[in-house]
Amino acid sequence: MSGARLAIVAGGGDLPRRVAEHARRTGRNPLVVGLKGFVDASLLTEFAGSELSVGEIGRLIQLMKREGCEEMVFAGSLKRPDFSSLKLDLKGVQSLPRILAAAKMGDDALLRSVMDVFVEAGFRIVGADDVLDDLRVGPGPLGAIAPGADHWSDIRRAAEVAKISGSLEIGQGAVVCAGLVLAVEAQEGTDRMLDRIPELIVEIRGTPEARRGVLVKAAKPQQERRIDLPTIGLTTVAGVARAGLAGIAVEAGAALVVDREAVAAAADAAGLFIVGFTAADIT
Repeated sequence: MSGARLAIVAGGGDLPRRVAEHARRTGRNPLVVGLKGFVDASLLTEFAGSELSVGEIGRLIQLMKREGCEEMVFAGSLKRPDFSSLKLDLKGVQSLPRILAAAKMGDDALLRSVMDVFVEAGFRIVGADDVLDDLRVGPGPLGAIAPGADHWSDIRRAAEVAKISGSLEIGQGAVVCAGLVLAVEAQEGTDRMLDRIPELIVEIRGTPEARRGVLVKAAKPQQERRIDLPTIGLTTVAGVARAGLAGIAVEAGAALVVDREAVAAAADAAGLFIVGFTAADIT
């Protein structure tokens, strides 16, 4: 869409910056709108962005239309808000009943409901990986280290657990060591889930000196692929390293990696593998 600006609705983490930088390099003149309480303030300074509350849907729509945006992308982490304390504008108030109804069916239904509001307002929603296609993790190892046969056994088990967990709208991640499920991601997120692993008895887990077990992140079976795909970055690698795990496995083509080269280098330095798996790998 020549001449149209790309609106980037920015949550937490480094993904919004990567998307905004790429959009600027490719002449998309990005409009960065940060979500209050989540966005990195330096991103707004760098891109002369605006900051809005999660509930200011009408203001966001008006801003994007005024600035000539036809497409929008949601990028970055965002926790489910406390709906009772949201700052709402008129459009937010009007949209709240349907969003609340969707929220009862899980995070994926909630996200679809929010996206529908913007689609109905005339915007096309694209995924962060559509803007920056090298974010997608492909099949095979990301760095110099590859998983061994014992690791693949844990990957298959963790992928099975993650699929079941995702279908129930619980989360996208699971940790397995020697066939034993050590943790399943829920609302606390991947980083805090990984923080729990060193608290377990050492007999059932690995250590930084003797790494065992894997973290698997996979898209939910019903996943809305334009938003909230599983994402890994330097923070993930650091958490896996502290947890004593041997590596990370993500679904090839359905997961994102932020700052690929740095992530691969950090994993190599820590003695970890990062691998993209296909359906054939886990069946």
